[in-house]
Amino acid sequence: MRGSNLSLNYVSIKERGLIKHYDTKIVHLFLLNKLNSIKVNYRKLEFYLSKPRLDRFLFATGHSKTRAQKLYRINLRVAQSFYPILNLIEIFFRNAINYNLSSHFDNPNWIITEKNGFMSHPTLKSSRFFLKNSVVKAEKSIRKRDGIITSGKVIAEQSFGFWTSLFDTHHYKLISGVVIQCFPSKPAHVNRKALNHKLNRVREFRNRVYHNEPICFKRNEIDFTRASEIKSDIYDLLNWIDADLTDFVKYFDGIDAKIKMINSL
Repeated sequence: MRGSNLSLNYVSIKERGLIKHYDTKIVHLFLLNKLNSIKVNYRKLEFYLSKPRLDRFLFATGHSKTRAQKLYRINLRVAQSFYPILNLIEIFFRNAINYNLSSHFDNPNWIITEKNGFMSHPTLKSSRFFLKNSVVKAEKSIRKRDGIITSGKVIAEQSFGFWTSLFDTHHYKLISGVVIQCFPSKPAHVNRKALNHKLNRVREFRNRVYHNEPICFKRNEIDFTRASEIKSDIYDLLNWIDADLTDFVKYFDGIDAKIKMINSL
């Protein structure tokens, strides 16, 4: 199947209403499904993916170009399987914090008003007022786009790092540690530091997936251990927020099956 046919298939899907809005991630995943059934000239693949990127896969597979291509596809398949899980934990976590801080400040618009409150505390100078600047940036973006700023829109604009940073000591102290209440079912021994560690592991892994970095290596060896550990971290966090959420998330979870594809390499 030639590249032009791939584009036509995507256009056909879009015209039928299965994809209502242009989304580069959807395009990427759509093409990925097609690439699994076609062979691509290695030199051409090397040109478009970049030689340094593909070389890592080539070295890990004993300089076999066929196996390097296959490993690259498996890596993408595993990354693809993480998308819904990472999406859901981010939304659940973000909303849990919003509910918690809305109650703490007795203000559903806390994210807007607190940019002149705890987010401006002098002790945050060393962090360059990360939270405040993130809110200001979001407001500017919203104002430029449609002019109507609401707390819901500002919340939606924030990165995963915005929410996880509330467990950093300098922010955590300023809000009396109330965000730990977002995890009512956590074991007694799990404290702020342990939660912060897990959240940052998930955040860093999420960034690798979303920024198209490989997740199949431990140094120069093929290894999906980290991916499996992150899946476990995500389910821990979900259970500690609300155990019922895990059943919902499991419906979308195809991670283990995709990782097992490495057995066919």
